[in-house]
Amino acid sequence: MSMSHRVNQKVTTSHLKRQAYCYVRQSTLKQVFENTESTKRQYALRDRAIALGWPVAQIVTVDSDLGETASSVADREGFRRLMADVSLGRVGLVMGLEVSRLARNNADWARLLEICAITDTLILDEDGIYDPTDFNDRLLLNMKGTFSEVELHVLRSRLRGGILSKARRGELKTRLPTGFVYDHNGKIIIEPDKQVQQSFRLFFDIFQRTGAAFATAKAFAKDNVKFPCRSHMGPDKGELKWQRLTHSRARLILKNPRYAGAYYYGRQRSRKNVDGSTTYFQVPREEWIVLIKDAHPGYITWQQYEENLRRIRENAVAYNVIDRKTPPREGPCLLQGLAICGKCGQRMTIRYKYQRKGRLEPAYLCQRNRIERCENSCQYIPGAGIDEAISKLLIESVTPLTLEVALEVQQELETRFNEADKLRRQQVERAEYEANLARRRFMQVDPDNRLVADTLEAEWNEKLRHLQETNDYYEKHRRLESERLKKAQQKEVLKLASDFPRLWKNPRTPVREKKRMIRFLIEDVTMIRGEEIALHVRFKGGATKTLKLSLPLKGWQYNMTDPKIVEIVDELLSDHTYSEIATILNNRGFKSGQGHRIDRNVVKGITHSYKIKTRHARLRANGKLTVDEVANLLGVTTATVRRWGKKGIIKTYPYNDRNGCLYEHPGVNSPLMKKSIRN
Repeated sequence: MSMSHRVNQKVTTSHLKRQAYCYVRQSTLKQVFENTESTKRQYALRDRAIALGWPVAQIVTVDSDLGETASSVADREGFRRLMADVSLGRVGLVMGLEVSRLARNNADWARLLEICAITDTLILDEDGIYDPTDFNDRLLLNMKGTFSEVELHVLRSRLRGGILSKARRGELKTRLPTGFVYDHNGKIIIEPDKQVQQSFRLFFDIFQRTGAAFATAKAFAKDNVKFPCRSHMGPDKGELKWQRLTHSRARLILKNPRYAGAYYYGRQRSRKNVDGSTTYFQVPREEWIVLIKDAHPGYITWQQYEENLRRIRENAVAYNVIDRKTPPREGPCLLQGLAICGKCGQRMTIRYKYQRKGRLEPAYLCQRNRIERCENSCQYIPGAGIDEAISKLLIESVTPLTLEVALEVQQELETRFNEADKLRRQQVERAEYEANLARRRFMQVDPDNRLVADTLEAEWNEKLRHLQETNDYYEKHRRLESERLKKAQQKEVLKLASDFPRLWKNPRTPVREKKRMIRFLIEDVTMIRGEEIALHVRFKGGATKTLKLSLPLKGWQYNMTDPKIVEIVDELLSDHTYSEIATILNNRGFKSGQGHRIDRNVVKGITHSYKIKTRHARLRANGKLTVDEVANLLGVTTATVRRWGKKGIIKTYPYNDRNGCLYEHPGVNSPLMKKSIRN
């Protein structure tokens, strides 16, 4: 039986009633533009379908996957559409130039064959037509799918081997970070643009001073200094732009070994997901394929790069262990990041709370065990007294180095100003260059070509405006910074150069700068809370010092009355009322527990709070009588007794501030008693 007869037997009326799909695909866009003959051969399969009896109107060409690889269906919208229509029984014939055009993955190929067998769909390639329901055809198609996958593996292995061989020699060209370029010989050099170089050097200098990526980005934003960035995609690919430095960009720069002059390959790996997508992740340095130190010029040394990574790890919140030291921040706690729990050895965290008069006071808390093992916190130590003790210790320790510290502060101010001024000046030079370039382009155009001339003239004017704005900005900041620096030098730095204690106690000295000073001297401080607070201070040179502090007062103790006032009140109650006692205490300069002026209510509260015997009780104990008792004793009315008391006939003893009083006993031989007896 002839081959054509067997083919005609496979194509039935049922197949011809359905559509014929011609699947066209090229692996890359480069193949689409350069390997055009393969694309033409794939489109020519339509003629094969017409020869087998399919009408032109029923032939569908699927070419939306041009430029997509067949190793997965994740990004192949056309192939997914083909699979969906086949599974719905709409397709009678699937055409592809070869198996590799349809799938390079055995799983995708087997799934297509299974669906085609269920829906009775034929498959056609350049070699012939196949029925997936026929055992021999199915076996041949499976073998072709296996060979296609093997072919892809061999191609990848060859390419991968060449890439790795070149990478191990450090010759494989990869995308360079901003700040580096390839020269005409393919060698890596530092960006020739001086402004770019200065920006990166300033970046690493600021990080060296501040010790934090966020503080570095904040310093650039404070001076409004733009940072270079080179686009890697889009219409502006390869162009140098100046943007605001972000925290994430700063971290990427600090972690990139290229800036230390190192060549690396294999730092990032990929993994296929179940849905066909790809996940990229970074691996530890010991798993990198290639790492060649000092392979090309860099902005920092490898030792500086390692130190930067160490400081980043210390700053990371996720690394809350004994070796983590957070960078100095704005909070008032002086030992932030340096306090260690003396009971468990973990790094202590900081809490702030508002105390009296709205003052923000720190507290040191060891809560690692509570977070990880749901146990009670180790220690809670108020920090107000601790900070005062550390300040006193620091002043005593740093006094011999006063002049040197002050000169370093002055030098740092000058360095910061000069660096920021230089970068702003370079921005002016760049704007001036762009304006001159636009001018030359305009002068070279034919004046009669008004369309081009008008466009170039508008561009020139725009560059001139930008130059003027940049220059105005530069002059404004230079004037302001110069004035500020002059004042800082003449009125602050030189004034405080010989008196470090005054520098430390100056309220204008930022807390962050105080913390940075502390870190130059102190390694850490171990705290133990018992009957008193013990501070074991370890200095950078290895010397140690132990401080003993009393436990701070509790909240309710701050409002306690001075014991001396209680003693005076107890003494004066025998002869004075509450108001009189308050006047005496105020005249002597005493204040209440809350620091206010003392009044009768305060004295009354002290009497009740400390259970002091009242004046009324004291008078009664001494035999003083009430008005009713005197009236009954003398046989007169209470009004008469009060009148006699006011006239001094009967001696009175006031016991409150509302005219309440007790009376002296008249005595048996007194005229009043005799008169009462006669009546």
